[in-house]
Amino acid sequence: MILLALETSCDDTCAAVTDGARILSNVVSSQAAAHAQYGGVVPEVASRHHLELINPVVDAALGEAGVELADVDALAVTREPGLIGALLVGVATAKGLAAPLRKPLVGVNHLHGHVAANFLEPDPLDPRFLCLIASGGHTLLAGVTSHEGFEVLGQTLDDAAGEALDKGARLLGLGYPGGPAIQREAEGGDPAAFEFPVAMTRDPGLDFSFSGLKTALLYATRGLGDGELEARRADLAASYQAAVVGQLIAKLERAVGRGEWEAVALGGGVAANTLLRERTTALCEEHGLQLKLVPGELCTDNAAMIASAARFSQPAPYPEYLGWAATA
Repeated sequence: MILLALETSCDDTCAAVTDGARILSNVVSSQAAAHAQYGGVVPEVASRHHLELINPVVDAALGEAGVELADVDALAVTREPGLIGALLVGVATAKGLAAPLRKPLVGVNHLHGHVAANFLEPDPLDPRFLCLIASGGHTLLAGVTSHEGFEVLGQTLDDAAGEALDKGARLLGLGYPGGPAIQREAEGGDPAAFEFPVAMTRDPGLDFSFSGLKTALLYATRGLGDGELEARRADLAASYQAAVVGQLIAKLERAVGRGEWEAVALGGGVAANTLLRERTTALCEEHGLQLKLVPGELCTDNAAMIASAARFSQPAPYPEYLGWAATA
């Protein structure tokens, strides 16, 4: 089945065409430069850029795949969760494309998309597996026992891991997006130079918390003079990154010990972090588990993962979806 999928849940305008588990095209137009001056995503700015970009991105996805809209069997779009204005652009566009041709439309949960990225070629992973989703908007542990969905085993109680990295980078004057900026700076630093708290380690559950870590970095920077901050920036970045990854790994290891899992997968933008990948690799080797690392372009927001989730979801026929809204 040929699917055209749209993803506009945050600040990336995305469209993709897939044929089953095979990706024919996966176009992403990033808005990072537009939000860099603010140090984070501004919802209204994101929505306006989606309006400008969505049609050219869809045209590019269809052109790269070598198909016409009439050739598509169904469309898919992210309906939740995300920035409400951004989501509405994608939902309205998908309805506008699907309705004139009476094509069915699939509404997809963004988090299901991150899980379903693991179902795509060239090395599709079948359930049953643990999936750690860590991005700017979401951090959770998912127990995946079927292609159709997942069980939330634990999730963040406040900031997401990617959000914590963005805010940490802003405190350190490293720019946006924060994850890659902190990773680059941390390469020259000592991760043991500063002792930052790894929250929730004593809590028996699988939930996460990053707000205290962000506050600890704030106090650490305030305690240094301008010259000393410049000299210790790499150490601060390395120690902060180690604390973020440390909590993710601690909860992942706890989840591994609580179920009969066959594999571990990573999803979300933070899943591209080198330290997280290294420590997850070591964890899987220790416990004899398969490790699934999707390519970097499928870690960050993209529409191919939305198409992948749509394959295992019930499509809505025309005109049922015309009344659809989006959910933040």
